[in-house]
Amino acid sequence: MLTNTRTIRVQWGDCDPAGIVFYPRYFEWFDASTILLFEKATGMTKIKMLEKYNGAGLALVEARAKFCIPSQYGDDIQIETQVSEFRRSSFSMHHKVFKGDTLALEGFETRVWTARDPETNRMRGQPIPPEVLACFQKT
Repeated sequence: MLTNTRTIRVQWGDCDPAGIVFYPRYFEWFDASTILLFEKATGMTKIKMLEKYNGAGLALVEARAKFCIPSQYGDDIQIETQVSEFRRSSFSMHHKVFKGDTLALEGFETRVWTARDPETNRMRGQPIPPEVLACFQKT
């Protein structure tokens, strides 16, 4: 399965008073990593992808994490992101955070492909476009 990997240096502002990464930061990084993976797969920016498919976003409906070891100010961490399962209109994300070769954290998300209802302008789940699915299958 297609994977996106990126390195982040933990900054002072990422940490809580105990000096470790404040847990919501991981979820911000996971969100950005999901977008980067879709951009890598489709060859389009998020904005172009949403315009092309009348999209409203990749709505997050569930998130959880399993913390193994803490990350601290100055640490370089690697985030590996991939789609673990596609369904009709939703998909599961799996994120692994490493400090060196050691697994520091695993993150799991369920997201829904959404589009704007042309009559109400409200977000609603839509089937994931076949062209998008094909981008992940060819890699």
